[in-house]
Amino acid sequence: MFSFRTTSIDQQLDKSLTQGLVVCFCTPSCYDAEQGRYTWQIFSARGNLHKLVMPFEAEFETAQNHSEVTFSPQDFEGVSAVVVDIQDSGSRYFSCTRSVFSLMRALHQMGDEAPSLYVVDHLNPAGRCVEGTMPAGSKGGEFPKTCHRHGLSLGELCHLYQNEISFKSPLHIISALAQGSVQLLPWAIPPSVDIPGLFTCDVYSGAYLWQKTNISPALGTPRPYEYFGAPFIQNTNSEPIPVPEGVLLRPCTFMASAGMYAGQVCRGYQILLLPGYEYHALSHTLQLMRYFKQNYPQFALADDFAAELGDDTLYDYVLGGQSWPEIQDYLKTEEQKWIRKARKFTLYENYPYRIK
Repeated sequence: MFSFRTTSIDQQLDKSLTQGLVVCFCTPSCYDAEQGRYTWQIFSARGNLHKLVMPFEAEFETAQNHSEVTFSPQDFEGVSAVVVDIQDSGSRYFSCTRSVFSLMRALHQMGDEAPSLYVVDHLNPAGRCVEGTMPAGSKGGEFPKTCHRHGLSLGELCHLYQNEISFKSPLHIISALAQGSVQLLPWAIPPSVDIPGLFTCDVYSGAYLWQKTNISPALGTPRPYEYFGAPFIQNTNSEPIPVPEGVLLRPCTFMASAGMYAGQVCRGYQILLLPGYEYHALSHTLQLMRYFKQNYPQFALADDFAAELGDDTLYDYVLGGQSWPEIQDYLKTEEQKWIRKARKFTLYENYPYRIK
């Protein structure tokens, strides 16, 4: 069973929400600015909030970066409804979204005993742009096979995943447009500890992969993923580092409070996006990684880099195989495949598209 609802979660009169026990999985983005309350407080006030699950206790707490919550069927015994209200980041790496898929698998395992699932949707802060490829074979693991930057909302991703795993529990999506008169932009409340600002989601689909190398994405600074660097990088003005049109790379230094270089000075660059251009973060990051692989003997990829990238062709490019024109053609083909798949599950008027 699937439904797409155009009124807010507090106006849903299903008995499972008004009379049964409710579990809420939320992040701070579940705040309703018009009502001045969080989604879980609706059920707390009704007296039927059974449990509140949040992936991190305090906003901007670096130690809880990328906290992922896993669920089991036992977590939902005796529960009538599960309400999910999180802000997705627009990328398949995002831990909170992965937690939602873990939740869906747990409900799926419960069969006819599973509670109904309500997903309070939000607009994608990374927009409808698509980047990258779907993981091949078993590399997608237990997550839906999506592009690196998928261009869908969380509700649309859940709609897709419902189809992929033949999810039998009732799934109800509360439209992202069903808010009150006080509308907040999708990046106004940070989606997670390491996604603090307006431009973070525009670079995250590529820059996240620095975590699988020995170059830091500046975690523990005010601008993670917009900066990258390491103690061994030269960052001189004469360095022929790849820069796409519409982007500036500002040589800089930073000191992160988290990650492998915590407390050390890193030399690197800040990504500056020029107005009027769309940034393909994944392709630029792969070009940068190939450059560092060829020019810095200190540069290293983590053992799980290939698995996180999820694509042997792109991995081969980073290692020095394949030419960039070949990769451009490959990305075009694969992104078009994803768009054809994703269009079947869109719930809003505009559709995902490629950055040309």
